[in-house]
Amino acid sequence: MIRLRIQRIALPRNALILTDTPRPDCADCDGVGGIEYDYGDYETGEYAGTDWEPCPCSTGWRVVLLPLPNRPRWLRRRVNHPDPWGPVGYSDEPPF
Repeated sequence: MIRLRIQRIALPRNALILTDTPRPDCADCDGVGGIEYDYGDYETGEYAGTDWEPCPCSTGWRVVLLPLPNRPRWLRRRVNHPDPWGPVGYSDEPPF
């Protein structure tokens, strides 16, 4: 049985999609949709990464409902650049 939900994705382009939801009472994945496990390097035995195995209770079914437009350049948030018109960060001072 497919349990549908609406989700927003960003790659390869912003869009709203209709996708399958994993069973919340699944004994294998506890409703997450997959099983995460760590693996090590064969020779040294040290941690080499984490892999994800999808659970059979959730299919990879998805349909794009609505492609979302990209934000105009002047509305995009600048994260690493200081604001040229004011101080960086927040202030405890009152606005006036």
